[in-house]
Amino acid sequence: MAFLLLGLALLALKFAEIGPVALWSWWVVLAPFGLAVAWWAYADGTGLTQRRAIAKMEKRRAERRQRDMEALGLGIQRDKRARRAPAPAARKPAATQTTAPAASRSMAATPPVPSAFRDTATPDRKDPEL
Repeated sequence: MAFLLLGLALLALKFAEIGPVALWSWWVVLAPFGLAVAWWAYADGTGLTQRRAIAKMEKRRAERRQRDMEALGLGIQRDKRARRAPAPAARKPAATQTTAPAASRSMAATPPVPSAFRDTATPDRKDPEL
């Protein structure tokens, strides 16, 4: 693309007869166009153009997938929040908890939750591969 732009600039300067370009040979002025053709032939022949296109599609696909995962609440932001959250306060073991007589307990007080039913942190899950 740079060769093409350079060729167009030199061509415009040659036609307008501006500066030293007006005195240059047409071969020198048109040489960037030939270099552009040679570069495109090389890039297409070696697969450089195709690799760049594939890399661009993969990047867009990864961004789209990340955006969709975050929209579902399964993205990286959710994991970061979970890691930053403070650890829950440790409960006293059941044997050392003091219990007041039933009459003096308020109705809002709830009995301790057995350890089998406590909400534990879910292990990190892997996102499905596409």
